[in-house]
Amino acid sequence: MKILVTGGAGFIGSHVVRRLVTLYPEYHIYNLDALTYAGNLENLHDIDTLPNYTFIKADITDASHIQTLFENYKFDKVIHLAAESHVDRSIKDPLAFVKTNIMGTMNLLNACKSIWQQKEGHLFYHISTDEVYGSLGAEGLFTENTSYSPNSPYAASKASSDHFVRAYGETYDLPYIISNCSNNYGPNHFPEKLIPLFINNIIEMRPLPVYGDGNYTRDWLYVIDHAIAIDTILHKGTIGETYNIGGFNEWKNIDLVHLLCEMMDDTLSRKRGTSASLITYVKDRPGHDKRYAIDASKINKELGWKPSVTFEQGLKATVDWYMNNKVWLTNVTSGDYKEYYSKMYTS
Repeated sequence: MKILVTGGAGFIGSHVVRRLVTLYPEYHIYNLDALTYAGNLENLHDIDTLPNYTFIKADITDASHIQTLFENYKFDKVIHLAAESHVDRSIKDPLAFVKTNIMGTMNLLNACKSIWQQKEGHLFYHISTDEVYGSLGAEGLFTENTSYSPNSPYAASKASSDHFVRAYGETYDLPYIISNCSNNYGPNHFPEKLIPLFINNIIEMRPLPVYGDGNYTRDWLYVIDHAIAIDTILHKGTIGETYNIGGFNEWKNIDLVHLLCEMMDDTLSRKRGTSASLITYVKDRPGHDKRYAIDASKINKELGWKPSVTFEQGLKATVDWYMNNKVWLTNVTSGDYKEYYSKMYTS
């Protein structure tokens, strides 16, 4: 079986690629990545010489190149993870998200439609986000039947790509599955998102920029558990279905930050309260969703998946990984990232 993973050098993608390459030597895993700022082949240095792994440097926005790759390799299945994914970036440059998340997905769908002459043995597995559902009040959970109501350019671009995947399934009988996940955290996460950003800033004794009052609630999913869920859906999921993947872990941002500060103080042998003193409240971002929370009971009941770690266990493992991989952290936070950070978080 030839499986194409788009965005396989990124945060979630690298964990998916590693899992598939190591667990299924009878499969050949093709990792397609444009190696933009968040794509890093260092994430996969431990498997890059294995015989059932091939890296392809390509951009999903290049329609002709994507078509040629499908004609040459004749992929059986696609796990589509490649995306612009940071809300703050989408506010600054929404058209970049339209280009990658919508047009890039369309290019892949068109290539699949033209190459896959029969449904059997093929699958377009599209990875999406809970942000397409919009914002929740104090109660309730997102289910697979929740209406879409995106509030950021990022969420709107992902919602659009979800709709196109479903439309190709209905119109062209393209075999597809969609999953919508909650916030991921864990090893190899580029430090623009909250947890890796704050770990890096605490190490360097830099301010910890908390939006608004910090009382935004998110459901957190350990990235390795997400990779296991993707593997499970790939092998057991039903064509045409959607599965919500969540960690059953709701945390207000400010409570998470205080927990992380305590872990980092202990890890760095600093006095308790040292890291928390770095917390700096900054102007809220536009369209900031108040609360996300996933109901993951469908994937649990139908496919038998559930998170393997508590949030505290996963967060401790994440902190330990970053502390043991400071060279990786230094490499990815050099150059262009410093300029980006200054633009986004200096108040």
